[in-house]
Amino acid sequence: MNGTVQKTEVAPRDVSSTLARLDKMARFYDSAFKIPGTRFRMGWDSIFGLIPGVGDLIGVAPLIYYLEVACHYNLGWGVCLRLIGNQAIDFVVGSVPLVGDLFDVGFKANLKNAEILRSRLER
Repeated sequence: MNGTVQKTEVAPRDVSSTLARLDKMARFYDSAFKIPGTRFRMGWDSIFGLIPGVGDLIGVAPLIYYLEVACHYNLGWGVCLRLIGNQAIDFVVGSVPLVGDLFDVGFKANLKNAEILRSRLER
């Protein structure tokens, strides 16, 4: 070994299964339920956020998977920083009582992060 990192090719089916998992996770956290009488959807992130203290921490958990995907596919620091930024905004603003809960319904950090990864992986 001469200290250089070799980039390995990833099989297309691996990318498609990763995209399917990303979509499933993002829907679970951000748009699992339709709010009756509206066109809005919310997910488990909004529900977890109602639990004082730990709810917003639970909402940050998907970031671990998003960063693992970004590292696995060598998507770079810029992508990682965007993923962290979206989740940080969701966590910080979501921590504010009541206002944060409404923000969680509209911001949808997980859908944003899944789209960032999707756009990079489909290239």
